[in-house]
Amino acid sequence: MASSARTSTDKASAEFEHIPPTSSPQSLSKAVHARRAEYTRPQKIKVKIGTWNVAACPGTEKDLAGWFVEGKGIDKRLAGLEIADGISDNGSQDNIESVCAQETRRKKKESTIPRGDEGTIPGGDEIGIYVLGLQEVVDLTSAREYIGRVYTDPEPTAKWRKALADSIPPGYVLVSEQQLSGLLLFIFASPTIVPTIGSVSTVSVGTGIMGYLGNKGAVTTRIVLGETTRLVFVNSHLASGNDPAHLDRRCWDVAQILQRTHFEPISWAGVLDDTQEGIGEEDFAFWFGDLNFRLDGLPGDDIRRLLMLHTKGEYDVGSKSRDKIDGELGDADGPIVIRSVDSDSDSEGDMPKTNSSNTSDASSIDLPDPDDFIQDPSQDPASLQATLDSLLPHDQLRHVQKKRKALHEGWREGPITFLPTYKYDVGSMGMFDSSEKKRAPSWCDRILFRTRRDKLEYDGKMKEEELARLKDEEMKARGIDHAGDDEDVLFDYNPDEDGAEDSANNEYDEYDEGDDDAGQAVITKEGFVDRIHLDFYTSHQRVLSSDHKPLDAVFTLEYDAVVPELKSKIQHEVARELDRAENEGRPGITVVVDSSLDSPQIGGPSDRRASSSSAEGVYFGHVAFLERKSRSLTIANTSAVHTTFAFVDKPSVSGDDRIAPSWLSVYFVGSAKDEDERAKNDLKREVTLEPGDAVNVTLELFVDDISLVTELNQGKAQLDDVLVLRVTDGRDHFIPVRGTWQQSCLGRSIDELIRVPEGGVRALRPPRHGSGGPVNRGREVCWSAPRELFKLTEAVELLTDRVIADSNMLDNAHLPREAPGWPFSLHSWTLQDKSARDTRKQFVLEALDSDKTLNDSFPPELPSRDRLEIMAEVLLLFLGSLTDGIITESLWTSLEHDIMARGPNQLTDPEEIKTWVLDVLSAAPNHNISFVFLTSMLCRVASELAPVPKFSWKEQVAGSARSSIETMRRSLSWKGKAPPLPSDPGVMRRQAVEKAYAEVFTGVIFRGPGSSVKEKERRVVEDRRRDILEAFLKGGRDVA
Repeated sequence: MASSARTSTDKASAEFEHIPPTSSPQSLSKAVHARRAEYTRPQKIKVKIGTWNVAACPGTEKDLAGWFVEGKGIDKRLAGLEIADGISDNGSQDNIESVCAQETRRKKKESTIPRGDEGTIPGGDEIGIYVLGLQEVVDLTSAREYIGRVYTDPEPTAKWRKALADSIPPGYVLVSEQQLSGLLLFIFASPTIVPTIGSVSTVSVGTGIMGYLGNKGAVTTRIVLGETTRLVFVNSHLASGNDPAHLDRRCWDVAQILQRTHFEPISWAGVLDDTQEGIGEEDFAFWFGDLNFRLDGLPGDDIRRLLMLHTKGEYDVGSKSRDKIDGELGDADGPIVIRSVDSDSDSEGDMPKTNSSNTSDASSIDLPDPDDFIQDPSQDPASLQATLDSLLPHDQLRHVQKKRKALHEGWREGPITFLPTYKYDVGSMGMFDSSEKKRAPSWCDRILFRTRRDKLEYDGKMKEEELARLKDEEMKARGIDHAGDDEDVLFDYNPDEDGAEDSANNEYDEYDEGDDDAGQAVITKEGFVDRIHLDFYTSHQRVLSSDHKPLDAVFTLEYDAVVPELKSKIQHEVARELDRAENEGRPGITVVVDSSLDSPQIGGPSDRRASSSSAEGVYFGHVAFLERKSRSLTIANTSAVHTTFAFVDKPSVSGDDRIAPSWLSVYFVGSAKDEDERAKNDLKREVTLEPGDAVNVTLELFVDDISLVTELNQGKAQLDDVLVLRVTDGRDHFIPVRGTWQQSCLGRSIDELIRVPEGGVRALRPPRHGSGGPVNRGREVCWSAPRELFKLTEAVELLTDRVIADSNMLDNAHLPREAPGWPFSLHSWTLQDKSARDTRKQFVLEALDSDKTLNDSFPPELPSRDRLEIMAEVLLLFLGSLTDGIITESLWTSLEHDIMARGPNQLTDPEEIKTWVLDVLSAAPNHNISFVFLTSMLCRVASELAPVPKFSWKEQVAGSARSSIETMRRSLSWKGKAPPLPSDPGVMRRQAVEKAYAEVFTGVIFRGPGSSVKEKERRVVEDRRRDILEAFLKGGRDVA
């Protein structure tokens, strides 16, 4: 196949030079296609084509496996010398059942294939592609029945599909199937061939009743094999009948099939051809089916009796079929005479004459012994082949081909060494039609084939003849046809005589059978050198279930097939070449991703990476909540002209078009605003660079949105996006941006958090099945309340003790006593730098997510006061991020229902309020425990930061009691006036602390109706919640 590569390469080079330097799908596909010789390799497969008119006979499907797949049912003595020798050599019929026994046991419910036949024709997994054409799979005796069966009866297709699928080896795949009335076409391919088949297109053309319906016509399928070779398979059933009008109708049917068959455009690497192809534009075509061509000029009875002289020998003497045949032969009135004919004339003048003048000369020459020569069966007058050769000149198909009426454009057929396939008595091997009609035997069933070379040679000859005709007419018009009469003219041309000898010697014979022995080299439409060879062509005489004998042919096809890996490599090379050519002389930039600008990770190595191209994208490494990471891009003008570019926004489902997602900011160096903010404010965003200049861009990733954290935890969102950098009059650059999300304890529900194993949320693992965020695969409950809440409340208490100790021992560690909400109120924090607070919160969150000791997460030099403030802020952040809250919406609804039910008789004693609230919360034990832990911590912190001696409470017990009663009555019934404040400064500070704490934590503990509630109702709800919290805080006064 080396010549194939050379031929294709030369053509490809010429084609590639004309590919326009533009990067469109069409140009890329054409450029890759032009280099196809570099990614194709030679392949060889066998294609088996079978055709059978089953005459709507029941049980015919049971014979399919035997003759079509296993190669059985051939009669050794009636199949030609070559096949007979093959049977003798392999011994496949040494134990075959006799014809008489086979006909005797024929039943409609079992196969008629002779027993003991091991098969002769290649089949099974030797075949790469099986193509089966069937005719008359349904009985269409009238137009009315035909119309009904076409559109309502899928049963024949299903029956024959199953029969064929059950027959071929496992793993073969159905490539195409199509039914047109009684016509059926199936194509199956082996597992190795199926992936290389594409552009399958099937067309049905009805030429029957009214010239349209499908009782006659064709089903045609086009496939592309290996992305290089076009194959067309035509299964046809032409008009029947012996009259000249029927022959003309068959020719008309062929013309209609050729004219009306148009396939879908071929897809080359996803790009469709511009035009539809028809029959004649393929590389290899196969036309088969019941073509219905008959034998002309001979009496049907003579043909029957002549052929039965050969078939009767297959029957035992005295058998029913033998006696029947002998009876037919005994009724003959005279001898059977079959003349050899070279034309349609039946005159004796067409018979070849023997030249007897050379006989005497030959007798004087010493000749070899005739026994030394291998006997040619066609030269033995008594042989089957001699009989067939005497009949074939009367074949209508050969006549219409020679007259160029049908199937003449290069179509050819293998040697016919088998009996006519029509018409037999059903159930008989060799009894031709014994009914009253006694139809003449004919080769109605045929398998023709044609290569692209055959078609081009025929077209070339037609052009030559047309040019000769035009030249002849021109010469006649100029009077040169009588030039011999003029002595001044030195030549005499007669087109009817001159060149006649050469024409006879080089006559184009559409039915030439001898050129295929070595496998013709065929230049395909795509420029490859393929070869095809006809290995077998025969009928299966011993298949008895129809009045037609099935016919098959096996071809060996050598072709070049695409190797996907090599093609992918060429595609990349071509894409780079087109990209380079396109960018020359056009504005263009190069984007380089620089190393990271952020500091190393807390407790881990840095995420710094070496510089890379934008094609690899920007990777931020592992990203956690409130962790700010930056990367830098360098954008350089690498073209020869000035270049203008800008980041462009992308459409979103929400309608909020953005350049980058909310977690990513894009800054050009020197700009204080990111690109989305500049776009929002309609500021100029385009950047223009002269050739050789460059500019830096900073990409900053920062996740601070709790709703986004929830989606990232659940796997519903990803830190993954693509920035679009648009170059004016140039190509767009797509810069992938991604980061790996580190699981966070924030944005989860209490039900999720109590299932977090030891090791924190970072110890969660991906689910075994399906998508989603990491989970505790066992789903077992590990804690009675979120462990993160335990750790945070414990850390707050410990740091409170340390802060108080430091304030007593260090001069610069005083407490902000003027702020009652400290350390939980943001207005009371001494560290107001938000960036510094975010960085230090990150230390705590990292330890919380990794299940590490919280106090050890701070840098040693950080004062305990700042640590407490950061820990308090993280606690509030954690509580506020709970998706269900400490007190859920349903729990709050229950509490509020009780309050409304009491009316004016509200609870006033703190202990009674606590008992009532805890009783309601007992419906959700995990939330109950969490609430108790939190309020207990707040009581202890308040006691430490605002202690009140017990005697101060006792001295004012009456005032306190009255104050408490009035306060609760006011808060729960919203009537009355506030009592006067206690006069003791310690008591007053403690009450202020309790109120401030309740004010801070009300918003993060409770969940309930949101923005839909009116402002007045919202304030009432807040007062109720705050009073409940104050009741729990007052319960801790006795702790001091």
